[in-house]
Amino acid sequence: MVWEWIRFIAVAVLLLVGMFFEVLAVFGVQKFKKALNRMHAAAMGDTLGVLFIFLGLMVMRGFTMDSLKLFLVICFFWAASPVSGHMISRLEAMTNPNLGEIGVIRTGKDAENEEDSGKENEDEGI
Repeated sequence: MVWEWIRFIAVAVLLLVGMFFEVLAVFGVQKFKKALNRMHAAAMGDTLGVLFIFLGLMVMRGFTMDSLKLFLVICFFWAASPVSGHMISRLEAMTNPNLGEIGVIRTGKDAENEEDSGKENEDEGI
């Protein structure tokens, strides 16, 4: 009897946390003005929301084949969601002229070569 209540409370907490992240994602999509910010809010909220909701359903069902199927859905969603979000954001960045310039962070040899070429241009008066 006590274990059933503990399980019920765990399921309720996981489902509420999942719904909380989903609601936050909705408000994030409505609040932000730029498309990339809205996409980020939607992707992160959906990913965390689905994770907690499915974990709650897995705890509710116990260790059964249903739990394995829900776990596989979580794995698929976590593999597909970042890829699709990245592809949509790249499309937005490439097609929206009002987005502005996207900065690239250079590290390693590329950064050193860029610094050296900048010093040569300053010396030449360019």
